[in-house]
Amino acid sequence: MVETIAIVGGTGAEGFGLGLRLARAGARLRIGSRDLGKAQDAARRIAEMAGRGQVEGRLNPEAVSEAGIVILTVPLAAQIGILKSVRASFRPGAVLVDATVPLEAAIGGRVSRLLTLWAGSAAQQTAQHVPEGVAVTSAFHCLSAEVLADLERDVDSDVLICGDSVNAKAAVRDLLKLIPGARAVDAGPLENSRFAESLAALLISLNLRYKVKSSGVRITGLGPGI
Repeated sequence: MVETIAIVGGTGAEGFGLGLRLARAGARLRIGSRDLGKAQDAARRIAEMAGRGQVEGRLNPEAVSEAGIVILTVPLAAQIGILKSVRASFRPGAVLVDATVPLEAAIGGRVSRLLTLWAGSAAQQTAQHVPEGVAVTSAFHCLSAEVLADLERDVDSDVLICGDSVNAKAAVRDLLKLIPGARAVDAGPLENSRFAESLAALLISLNLRYKVKSSGVRITGLGPGI
């Protein structure tokens, strides 16, 4: 893959972990943040730990402007504000991959409970705040940040991809080929994102209850993914 990939929220645990995996595969990455210093520090650490890739830190709008694929890994509370700040920076035909899980923790509630959003899901909310021509998909909800950061082992997880554009989902499928052990599963249209987001909240609840660490989710009986 030669396309530049931006990770908006790349200084957080999930974005950083994805950055490590993609950099290890040799990807060209832009780590986005509202704080340039934090973006540059995260990019430096990712490059050092991965030992490969072309990783640079940028302010969010600049990171988005350089990328054909943008991965959004920010808390729900920051989602709309950040999307508004980068709206004018998207390249025509860009693909946005939303990994937001609308947890109740965003408003001071429990981390294992999901908020009900008027848009239907966090990914559908994202779709309302991007320019026409930007294809929104959702993925990565159930990939553990801790497992992503452990470069010594494969992630061993199915990744549910929701979206209304066949081409955009194909781009995400190709992206997943860069992450050893990640298996793409077409989970239908973007409106199905609410199920993937709910599954992530359920896994968090189970992990808390049984004090276990989950690397992701495996779906059996479906045959190959996409």
